[in-house]
Amino acid sequence: MKTLTRPIAAAAALVAALAACTSAPPDKAPSTPLGQVRLVSYSDCDELLAGLREKAAANVGPWGFGGPQIMYMEDATAARDSTAKATPDHSTTNVHEAGVDEPDLVKTDGDRVFTVSGGVLRVIDTATRKVTGSLDLKGDDGGYSPADLLVSGDRALVLLQGGGMAATRIADGFAPPGQTRYVLVDLAGEPKVIGAIKPEGAHVDARMVGSTVRLVTRGQPDIAFPEAKENVGEAERKAMNQAVVRGAPLTAWLPEIEITDASGAVRKATVPCERVSHPAEYTGTSMLTLHTLDLAQGVTAAGSDPIALAADGDIVYGTGQSLYVASNPRWWWPIQPVDVEQAPATEPSPDEPTPGGPPPEETEVHRFDISGAGAPSYAASGKVPGRLLNQYSLSEHDGHLRVATTLGSADGRSSSSSVHVLDAAGMKTVGQVGGLGKGERIYSVRFIGPVGYVVTFRQVDPLYTLDLRDPATPKVTGELKITGYSAYLHPAGDGRLIGVGQEASTEGRTLGTQISLFDVADPANPRRLSQLFQKDSGSEAEWDPHAFLYWPKTGTAVIPLSSHADGTFETGATVLKITDSEVTRTGTIQHPSRTEQGLAYQPGIQRSMVIGDAIWTFSYEGAQVNDLATLAKQAWIPLTS
Repeated sequence: MKTLTRPIAAAAALVAALAACTSAPPDKAPSTPLGQVRLVSYSDCDELLAGLREKAAANVGPWGFGGPQIMYMEDATAARDSTAKATPDHSTTNVHEAGVDEPDLVKTDGDRVFTVSGGVLRVIDTATRKVTGSLDLKGDDGGYSPADLLVSGDRALVLLQGGGMAATRIADGFAPPGQTRYVLVDLAGEPKVIGAIKPEGAHVDARMVGSTVRLVTRGQPDIAFPEAKENVGEAERKAMNQAVVRGAPLTAWLPEIEITDASGAVRKATVPCERVSHPAEYTGTSMLTLHTLDLAQGVTAAGSDPIALAADGDIVYGTGQSLYVASNPRWWWPIQPVDVEQAPATEPSPDEPTPGGPPPEETEVHRFDISGAGAPSYAASGKVPGRLLNQYSLSEHDGHLRVATTLGSADGRSSSSSVHVLDAAGMKTVGQVGGLGKGERIYSVRFIGPVGYVVTFRQVDPLYTLDLRDPATPKVTGELKITGYSAYLHPAGDGRLIGVGQEASTEGRTLGTQISLFDVADPANPRRLSQLFQKDSGSEAEWDPHAFLYWPKTGTAVIPLSSHADGTFETGATVLKITDSEVTRTGTIQHPSRTEQGLAYQPGIQRSMVIGDAIWTFSYEGAQVNDLATLAKQAWIPLTS
């Protein structure tokens, strides 16, 4: 579920850290040695059903699989003459890995802009700056569910995410319930639907390499437990639920997939038993499904070519050859205030849970080979202590996967962060460096080639630089302590790093958005060259990198910014000039105010892009075009009726 408004970014870092806080089984399967996880395929449907029943029965509680839910919150082509001129230079979605596209609210090919909001896909011609095509894709949710896009040539895949809790979009909050739908659209003329996939379960994330999209969904068993009766204890209720689980059919676990092809023919399918795998340890309470769809070929008889895992997952990271799905611990336990000077000298142990406290924090990471056509093939799995912040906590380089995690102690009173290096082929840990930010947690991570940058925070912001050239002996090479923190780090070339986050007092109280320019050319001596501070403000770019725009050709950066200083609330996009040594403010872009029911409000800008010599910004209400050099307003394109 999502909210219709985004929280002010003062809480952004916490929202990002809590992205995995969905309901979870009350028990956890016994732990195996870290790094010793592997997936095993079922031999037939009988073995599959028996295994799922056994594991799910062992993990069901008196309230079913989720338990009492506890959430912690701190977000037309005809009008275009393609022969008239060359496609203008343009920015693209800010993604983690070059060549691996990620779903977003807005896409462009330079000649056209594609955007989806309120359940309507619209096409804008960048030359005329007019909406030239639209397609209503509203479902039962009335268009309120989150929706993203992936575009390849004249094909778009619209990801309508339903009301399921998707880890990558948890910062948006909550939305009315609805079914996840993936709709394939032909953009060659007036947009039209040419296929669709309706999976059971919640959308997790997707990645596209070339024109091939890998979609990840997550679901729980469809089992109806008996209603609670008066004077029935939890032990008896749990026993009743276990009996129900042991009698549940296989269809309770295997998600049904509805596939519509270009002819409009509809068929339903489930994942064949032999294409379902499981780790050596699993709970039977969650099922991941990976779908493959080539936008160039469309929805064919092969459908979404799915495979499934009897496992959980909430973070997706992809390269050109690999797709990683990570399962964070399904619990979040708040870190209690702790005197850092009195904190234990050793890192928290994941093997000594406090009675009545949370289970050990361990993150499983599954790697799939996506180098060939068709469905991914399972490659290997690994396990590391602690939990991830987001997909930027993962990075593959030269045959190794680097994983940054924060591990809290069993009593929740201390924490420490580490970077683990795994051999990608077998997902075995080959090296690690720990002791980062004792008493703190990770707020941002960025890996750039053989170098890593980690920001931790509680009262001050240590920016750590790491040397990862030798996978067996990663090491910290430098540390910079400043107030506040960077929640997103972006490479700016020539030994420069841009940080977007919050300034804070020496006591750790956040004060407002800060943009920092770091000199990291000398790994042993990272320095902050420049800082721009906006009191009592927050930016969506803190928790959603897609909201951050950096255009190296002119040194222009754009971030959404909301300010509540002096009792007034303003929202827009701040335009910055970033040189080799300084960050300065160029100006602010705001969208036209609207009045509804006598109340005026300013639409919040969510995305920005450069097309030619103009900055395009997007809010729920519309798109605005401003001159890149002068910021003079050139056009307003409404996107609501």
